[in-house]
Amino acid sequence: MIKYPENLDNIFETLYKHNIKPIIVGGYIRDALLHVDSNDIDIELYGINSLDAIEKILQKFGSVNSVGKSFGVCKLHYHGLDLDFSLPREDSKIAAGHQGFTIKLHKNLDFTTAASRRDFTINAIGYDVKNKKILDPFNGKQDLSEKILRAVAIQKFPQDPLRVLRAIVFCARFDLVLEKELLLTCKNMIQNKLLNELPKERIFEEIKKLLLKSARPSKGFYLLKDLGAFSFFEEFYSLTEEEYSEILQSIDLLKHYNITDKKMFVMLALALLTRKFSDKERLHFLHRLTNEKKLIADISTFNTIIFDYKSFNHYDIYNLATKIDIQSYYYYLHVQYKNEKKCEQLLQKARELGVLHQALKPLIQGKELIQEGLQPSKKFASLLKEAYEAQMHEKFNTKKDAMKWLKKRILQEV
Repeated sequence: MIKYPENLDNIFETLYKHNIKPIIVGGYIRDALLHVDSNDIDIELYGINSLDAIEKILQKFGSVNSVGKSFGVCKLHYHGLDLDFSLPREDSKIAAGHQGFTIKLHKNLDFTTAASRRDFTINAIGYDVKNKKILDPFNGKQDLSEKILRAVAIQKFPQDPLRVLRAIVFCARFDLVLEKELLLTCKNMIQNKLLNELPKERIFEEIKKLLLKSARPSKGFYLLKDLGAFSFFEEFYSLTEEEYSEILQSIDLLKHYNITDKKMFVMLALALLTRKFSDKERLHFLHRLTNEKKLIADISTFNTIIFDYKSFNHYDIYNLATKIDIQSYYYYLHVQYKNEKKCEQLLQKARELGVLHQALKPLIQGKELIQEGLQPSKKFASLLKEAYEAQMHEKFNTKKDAMKWLKKRILQEV
């Protein structure tokens, strides 16, 4: 028996009244069997073939989002749960790439046939809510207990190149081993350059899942290498085995910190992953993952910044804070060098100076220059920069002393 949030019974009872049979499917069942909590629940609805009718039924429970309507899915956020309602369907390959499928919805499709379109046996398990029965036509429960990742239909597996990356992510997330035939199929797909058919956004989503959801992302990256995916992520060819191992170890260590900001974690992990690349290699690698300019710039900053973490003073910390978030940089340094004493000193000093997450606030700005009778000019920027440098060198640390410094500096220009 699978436990699910009790308040879902309100929705299920309404569906029963319309002769609709709900089956909880996919990741929620897999996670429940692994005793992993999840708020994302996929529910297949049998006995109906109209999404419009489903929308009307579900509207009493909240605002229904039909953004996935073309794929036979509508979404509902309900009591903190993210629910995806779909109709049983069959997929047919009609073109290259991840989205090259045509979809046929079937009101009376049996669960086994509907589940046969799924990628892995562990994702093809369902739970019949009404009869309180696990539906497992492809023995996914056994594969899960034996820690094996097996394809539902190996002959159809190559139709979707994204499945290679999904296989790698699942192996890393749940400490699974690729079944032999699936391993060979993934290798062949990579050799045949099927990953090139994927849009960068989908590749990046899987890389983010690998980094965020795996206890040891290194397992996924080692599997990438074993499957021959360096032919796609070619920049890794420039690394020695020792360098690759060192980088992956640092990413695994990063997981030990309680970094709740997902964007920050991904940025740090990618900075560590690319830190031994040349500037050209790093940019080439990142541009094949994302168009996010700020993310790419932040990663480049972390990997090119010059800072002696073994010997620093207040000015060095102030200057560092103008370039990066020092809390993040602490993680970046600590997982690499493990010089705990010096890294902790940097963290503590930055906290004391008030620049852990932001640069030192300038005491002298443009309005102070105007206040002293200066007119906006080209010298404005240079004088403001000089004032900020003086502040970072602690020549003044109060507004009163800052104004004294400024008056004296202006007199020198007269």
